Amino acid sequence: MIVTLEPDAPESRAEAVIRLAARYPGVSVQKFVFRGESTSITEVHLIGSTRAVPTEPFESLPGVRKVIRVSRKYRLIGRHHVDAETHGFEYNGVSFDEKRVHVFAGLCAVDTREHVAQMMATLKQAGIQTTRMGAYKPRTSPYDFQGLGKACLPWVFELAGKHDIKVIAMEVTDARHIDEINAALALAGDPTGVMLQIGTRNTQNFELLKQVGQQRRFPVLFKRGMGISLEESLNACEYVASEGNPNIVFCLRGVKTHLGDPHRNLVDFSHVPVVRRQTRLPVCIDPSHAVGRLDNAPDGIPDIFHVVGQGIIAGASMVLVDFHPRPDEALCDGPQALDPSSLPRFARYVESARLAYEGLVRAYGVGQAAPAEPHAA
Repeated sequence: MIVTLEPDAPESRAEAVIRLAARYPGVSVQKFVFRGESTSITEVHLIGSTRAVPTEPFESLPGVRKVIRVSRKYRLIGRHHVDAETHGFEYNGVSFDEKRVHVFAGLCAVDTREHVAQMMATLKQAGIQTTRMGAYKPRTSPYDFQGLGKACLPWVFELAGKHDIKVIAMEVTDARHIDEINAALALAGDPTGVMLQIGTRNTQNFELLKQVGQQRRFPVLFKRGMGISLEESLNACEYVASEGNPNIVFCLRGVKTHLGDPHRNLVDFSHVPVVRRQTRLPVCIDPSHAVGRLDNAPDGIPDIFHVVGQGIIAGASMVLVDFHPRPDEALCDGPQALDPSSLPRFARYVESARLAYEGLVRAYGVGQAAPAEPHAA
């Protein structure tokens, strides 16, 4: 059972709910504060044998907005009533919510300092302050490039600061990577921020999810599992939130099935509105790992662009996409990496898709979307 208080309710309101809940045996209580774009919402979660707990006494308390019996297992990330606000958050000066779209363009796997510098210079020129840079790379074969690891962190962070990059999406595959990132940022003077990425292969690495959730410094980009159901992925994502870190973006990246051929994976961006409806999380799309190739449609627009349009027009608010200065030299996923010279075109496409989404919301939706940010950054 979840007791939701009115926006910006004083602490005394939550204390009254907690005192009332203490009267019922077998029930424990946890309080959570969700900070949206404009207000803070406090929720008191009653956990345990709550079937016999009546809702009326809680509904009659001053300051209580709504009392809900939760049927889904993902109680923290779930959107349990239609008017619940998406849980936006701000990190290192960048706001993550449904009012703008962020493009995280960069190297799937960091290989050389020169390539990182070229990519970040291109991002700065385009006015984009977010990127992806893979230092730790889980691979299907043990003989494939596994990433440069902590050795590249000092100069990746140094270059990010030089080029005004505010947030780097970086996958971690082991809890020790969090410590390595923390240490490298401190030595570099904290010139940038990091969003910890849970890759599709670690979606059900529950001990890693707990460790990522227990740290509060870094937000989390959680990728859907490539071979499990959406429901299973959302329950796995709940592990991060249940350990105390609510600052999560959920990423769709395609699912593994031969039915997706000739794309690398079956593009699952039709699930963007489903994730938005079932959770309070901002939604990201990863067209590179969904499509996995750079073919153009007969209209001259690449498949990767088209699937981005599908995701953005369904309400996605973040795009994670592979770029590389020399795709033919990339040590990981070169065939799907866009050339940095196409970044301005890509950013304009994202912005155009966002504007189309806003128009559709105004014409056919209940609410109204916010204006797109310049350069989709």
